[in-house]
Amino acid sequence: MTIEVLHVPDCPNLIPMLDRLREVTDIPATTREVTTDAEAAARGMTGSPTLLINGVDPFALGTSGECSIACRLYRDENNQIVPAPSADQLRAALTRTTDPDESERL
Repeated sequence: MTIEVLHVPDCPNLIPMLDRLREVTDIPATTREVTTDAEAAARGMTGSPTLLINGVDPFALGTSGECSIACRLYRDENNQIVPAPSADQLRAALTRTTDPDESERL
């Protein structure tokens, strides 16, 4: 499993995303700074931070998400706007994409 977090320079929501990922898995996350809309489009970044698990954004909102280097906010279980998915949301996203051998690492 690969975990990558795409972000813009000095993104204030990068640290909350990385902290929550560390809460739920010991799989290391790679971070990649994205500085242009073209690069965001090429990588599938729909705002900063964008989490990719095996190259897929588990929080994509269907086909309506446009690629950009703008800030990205998430909604938690209570529909509140938050800087990063909750630990439970991340755990669920990781579990959906995990094979049986890797689930022991979560």
